[in-house]
Amino acid sequence: MAMPDAQDRVAMSAPLLPRPAHLSSSFSFSSCSSSFGSSSSFTESPPPSADGAPPPQMGACKALAVLRDHPGSVSCLSLCGEFLLSASTGADIVAWQQPDLRRFARFGHGEGSVKALAAAGGRVFSAHQDGRVRVWRVSRRSENAFKLVAALPTARDYLGRIFRQASYVPAARRNHHHRRHLWIEHADSISCLAVHDGALYSGSWDKTLKVWRTADLRCLESIRAHDDAVNAVAADAGAGVIYSASADGRVKAWEKRKAAHFLQGVLVARDGVSWNALAVAADHHRVYAAGSDGHVVGWDRLGSRSAARWTMACDVKAHDMAVLCLCVVRDMVCTGSADKTIGLWRRQSGGELAKVGAMGGHEGPVKCLQASWCRVSNGCMVYSGSLDKTIRVWWVPGTGSDDGNDHPPQQQQDKCFKDQNQTDKASLFLR
Repeated sequence: MAMPDAQDRVAMSAPLLPRPAHLSSSFSFSSCSSSFGSSSSFTESPPPSADGAPPPQMGACKALAVLRDHPGSVSCLSLCGEFLLSASTGADIVAWQQPDLRRFARFGHGEGSVKALAAAGGRVFSAHQDGRVRVWRVSRRSENAFKLVAALPTARDYLGRIFRQASYVPAARRNHHHRRHLWIEHADSISCLAVHDGALYSGSWDKTLKVWRTADLRCLESIRAHDDAVNAVAADAGAGVIYSASADGRVKAWEKRKAAHFLQGVLVARDGVSWNALAVAADHHRVYAAGSDGHVVGWDRLGSRSAARWTMACDVKAHDMAVLCLCVVRDMVCTGSADKTIGLWRRQSGGELAKVGAMGGHEGPVKCLQASWCRVSNGCMVYSGSLDKTIRVWWVPGTGSDDGNDHPPQQQQDKCFKDQNQTDKASLFLR
């Protein structure tokens, strides 16, 4: 494990305090088919599909909770075993323990907002506005459940390259034309993270995509991926493909060959559009991209790795304003927009998306989304974070619930979380 620097050691010594008993999350239970009050609403607006067939029907969904514990806008969410992690522009990260959604811990370090979170192998990776990735060890055996163990690039990585002239490259930032920096460090805010096959991928506003080996946290590669800020990165684990999306209007596919990544294809090049988010439906090798023009576009990957090609599966006008985030769970796609709403879509057999509803309640743009499937109740939990500093939790049933219960009681929701956590805990808490 790479050694943390001096600042990291100070942060590691600060204990994580449990949530005081008098503080609790704000819950409101109600059927989505009726009014949630002044702050939440759900509308079903399913248009007919392209072939004229009626879209799939959705049962009643629920607004379960509103979580208010961040001093700044909520910038990213991640699911980490039994925890929901949320981060904000206030540089703090909060771990919410499920199923009661009470604050378990607050941690954080660095300057500026936390831009992205990723969890894998008993560790949490956080991307920051100061251009560094921080690594947190997750452990139930220590006083600090989320303990800072390194900041990338590590001190060891710096020392191995700082005296080599070949390790320096010109800065990509517009106001730093005459500055040079090590190629292993990002020269601007890190906007996105993805973990795949023993590697951590970080995308930045400095237009690069960097590859870090998770075993020793060493930077292996720096890719000049785009001509503008990299906004999103996602991995198709089954196909071994990494996707990147940028403000330059392009979505690209990258494949690792031996020691380096190569451009496998450009899925779209749309001038004047910033691609803000990516989501992969691994079961169909399909990737979705969310655009600043309100569109969501999906592509299917066909052919072998040596002769891969992509075909457009859908292109829908999802929102009247920019789509800022999206997530995929089974056959459902959720979209979050600057118009403060969340769109719910079902994937059709032909690849197109059929809208089955929309959820409202946030008082600011929806910046981030996460969803987890519950096989016990045939539905999913959807978590949305907004610039209004809140996180909202929703229950969305699947199409044609197996048990005929569209309004699962709290006991059934608890059973759902326990069922999910039985498999998650084994891989999460390694120490």
